Amino acid sequence: MTAPLDDLPVSDYRLAPAVGVRFVGGLLVLVAVLVFATTVVVGLLELPSWLMLAAAGLGVLAVLVGAYVVTKRIAVVRLGPDGYRVRLVRGVGVPAAGWKEVREAVTSTDGVGAPVVVLRLRDERTTTIPVQVLAADREDFVRDLLTHLRHGQGVRPL
Repeated sequence: MTAPLDDLPVSDYRLAPAVGVRFVGGLLVLVAVLVFATTVVVGLLELPSWLMLAAAGLGVLAVLVGAYVVTKRIAVVRLGPDGYRVRLVRGVGVPAAGWKEVREAVTSTDGVGAPVVVLRLRDERTTTIPVQVLAADREDFVRDLLTHLRHGQGVRPL
């Protein structure tokens, strides 16, 4: 006997560390540009030099908080009892849908040969989830996704 729909836990999948580093690197570049701009403004307007130090300190804090949020707090893929949601991934297609809307789930590869899971919806739209961006084993993720899909569609094992 399987658990009722409401007993199926929500599964959150976070960014793979390598992808998280790219996000944090982008944030670091943005902070560097802002600190440089602050330095130029302080120099041109002859403002107190502690403003540059404050900007640099706030920038470091922003990078640390951003790194924590992106790698530990934000779920890239959320599989719930009612459906799924994908965030922070470009070109995903449909970012969220209910399980009843999903016609089939297949594994495939994208244009560069990276493994993806494609959820084909009943209205011919698709969601493409690149598995390499997730901090999870590919097989475990697919197994969990299929469990959620079966439960969400009301399919019970014999």
